[in-house]
Amino acid sequence: MRIPFLAGNWKMHNTVCEALNLVQDLIISTNDVKDREVVVCPTFTALQAVSKLIEGTHIRLGAQNMYCAEKGAFTGEISPPMLKELCCRYVILGHSERRNVFGEDDELINKKIKMALDWGLHPILCVGESLKQREAGETKDWVKGQVEKDLHQLTPSEIEKMVIAYEPIWAIGTGKTDTAQGANDTIGMVRNLIADNSSYEVAQKVRILYGGSVKPGNVDGFMAQKEIDGALVGGAALKADSFARIVKYEEI
Repeated sequence: MRIPFLAGNWKMHNTVCEALNLVQDLIISTNDVKDREVVVCPTFTALQAVSKLIEGTHIRLGAQNMYCAEKGAFTGEISPPMLKELCCRYVILGHSERRNVFGEDDELINKKIKMALDWGLHPILCVGESLKQREAGETKDWVKGQVEKDLHQLTPSEIEKMVIAYEPIWAIGTGKTDTAQGANDTIGMVRNLIADNSSYEVAQKVRILYGGSVKPGNVDGFMAQKEIDGALVGGAALKADSFARIVKYEEI
């Protein structure tokens, strides 16, 4: 059985002080959650402080990005051993903002995934289509291509350690969302693709999330879907009460 996975991607928000206040409130408001995995992904500057605060709690730590090298002349980047030193368990890779704003392609993302796995980090791989691609009926072909390229030459045991987030670009931060059934269908396609390229057993272990304007008012519907194992949350994760309600989604 796959354990539900609820992660907050804070993006470029929250100073260290603001991060600590948010996490402290989140620890209290979700302390009774036992059957779901809760993850926060702060900015790099807040990782150390948050790591210390959540030590011994039910909340786990993720980073928002990393580079595919252990060290070197890569100004402004951060390496997997640096994240491990801060007790990060997860790292978001392939987010649409990294792809579209910073020009990261599938080849680079594949390298990052392999490096993260080599260092014992669990990648949260983001995939998703643009509005233009959706309107052209290209969603499944586009997402399939991303998954195949991003997971290129990964072993079944490596794929098992991953989390995948389907985040349609047109729904990120826009207030628009896919329908619960639509998201479920695309995520089911991703799971079938993993089964075809690896094995049915591996596909049944990988947690696949939905992301894209997930909020307290719609999370219950998404989590009621058979294939959706959780959510990667943006803006609604910046307030403790909002994210706590998402973590505490009601099963319907």
